[in-house]
Amino acid sequence: MTQSSLSIEQFIQNLAEAKTADDAFNEYALTYPNNAIRRANLMRYLQSVLELSPHTMLVMEAPGYRGCRLTGVPVTSRKILLEGVPELDIFGKQRGFRATDEAGFERVYGEQSATIVWGTLADLKVLPFIWNTFPFHPHKAGKPLTNRKPRKPETAQGVIFLMQVMRLFDFKQVIAIGNVAYDTLTSIGISCEKVRHPAQGGKNDFVEGLTRLLK
Repeated sequence: MTQSSLSIEQFIQNLAEAKTADDAFNEYALTYPNNAIRRANLMRYLQSVLELSPHTMLVMEAPGYRGCRLTGVPVTSRKILLEGVPELDIFGKQRGFRATDEAGFERVYGEQSATIVWGTLADLKVLPFIWNTFPFHPHKAGKPLTNRKPRKPETAQGVIFLMQVMRLFDFKQVIAIGNVAYDTLTSIGISCEKVRHPAQGGKNDFVEGLTRLLK
């Protein structure tokens, strides 16, 4: 997993040009005005982490409607984005990260998975790079304030971006968070450790597993 000439700007452009099914939302697409803010947030996130040359990558499942769907940053809610994670010196309004005004999402601020993931990383004082198996928000048809598991064609599409983002970094360790991430990574021959996803009662197992691998 070595770095190449692929730039952050080109990677984000590739995301912006991707097509999705009607029941998935591309939060980086050029056709939706608020996405410019999300692309800028992702740019700042990628630049911030790239400067630290992280050795570890966490691969999650897909954006949720309370997190990345709104912020553009994997497993990061508006609360995390705007208030920051002081222990890791990342995010926060003072660093230029911005939230969007979204009709129907006005009351959405925090996300359970984001709180658990960033809280655990703050306790461990470790800042890995985080990405999603499918980088766009899969939802139930006609219901944007829902989440669903990405389908096989979507995880296959996500592999394209997964491989691209791996060209931006030099990872020594890859950790799959949940079954979707693990199955996808192993299917393309990427060696990884597996930790339970923190959602649906998985917090304790997630914290224990990540602590064991990152300490």
